[in-house]
Amino acid sequence: QMKKQCDQKLLIRMKTECVPCSLNLDTQCPAGYTKTTNGTGIPDCRYYLEIKTHTLSFLGCRHYCVKEFEQPECCQGHWGPHCMGK
Repeated sequence: QMKKQCDQKLLIRMKTECVPCSLNLDTQCPAGYTKTTNGTGIPDCRYYLEIKTHTLSFLGCRHYCVKEFEQPECCQGHWGPHCMGK
């Protein structure tokens, strides 16, 4: 019995919003995502504060998140929604 379905594993990556690093400790990834960074996250972004007529930009932190996703696909030589043979 040859396998007809060869699911593809996809890794979906995203980053949380940039916030002051001290506030980033409690930041959670969206539901279904796993946090791959810890503590205050990665200081690789900038966030902005508007003060009267000026906009100031500060170094901020964000977390990286991943989600594993199985995409159903047929193995080679099979096709269709039920992965029929040729």
